[in-house]
Amino acid sequence: MKRAIATKKDKKHYGLKIVAICFWLLLWELLSKMVGFEILLPAPIAVFDTLIKLSGSIEFWQSILFSSLRIVLGFVLALSVGTVLAIGSYQSILIRELIAPLMKLIKAMPVASFIILAILWIDIRNLSVLIAFMMVLPMIYANVLQGLKVTDEKLLQMAEVFHLSLFKKIIAIYIPSVKPFFISAVSVGLGFCWKAGIAAEVIGQPAGSIGRQLYEAKINLITKELFAWTIVIVVISVLFERLVMLLIQPRRREVVNQIIESKG
Repeated sequence: MKRAIATKKDKKHYGLKIVAICFWLLLWELLSKMVGFEILLPAPIAVFDTLIKLSGSIEFWQSILFSSLRIVLGFVLALSVGTVLAIGSYQSILIRELIAPLMKLIKAMPVASFIILAILWIDIRNLSVLIAFMMVLPMIYANVLQGLKVTDEKLLQMAEVFHLSLFKKIIAIYIPSVKPFFISAVSVGLGFCWKAGIAAEVIGQPAGSIGRQLYEAKINLITKELFAWTIVIVVISVLFERLVMLLIQPRRREVVNQIIESKG
């Protein structure tokens, strides 16, 4: 009975999402007709038709693979390095003070400025790796460090009394404390890494990248392709976010169902 109620709520939720999507597509279509110039605002059907045509070429999939691998690599590196630096800062005030100016500099520096400087330092094909890494790193570092700082001191004292090993303290105390902050940082960072990574490719224009495709569409005033590639970026970003959140919250839906059943 409770599962049936949960399923019904899910269907209603997805139904509302479909209605919202249809609303914005209709508004897009109306605005396109009002503008009357495809070069300024193409109709949704024209854009999706262009997207279907693009998907029939090998170059389309190669560009997606090229950009996705590099942006994902930058994100994974940011997760790893940010977490390690946060743990080091939690353990040592000296490390925290040494890292603080660097994190403030990264957060304050305009993305475009950093991209231009990075072009001088590294192979342009790996530009999106570095930019995605640098944009996500401060978020992961700050949130993981905050999660460690707010760890319940009483629980740590109790762990000392019962002589719990470091491994058990990490599993039972530190991870539950850090997890909400970590998930929040990952959720925000996922969007930033794609935006920054693609922006880096648009400026650097490495051959075979999505950013290069966007730039060429803009230069040649092929607005339909520009919109089509933008849709591709949004879809990939959303799918990647869903996958990552599923990996770090694999039992979220099961827990929700258990709570519903227990209340019944």
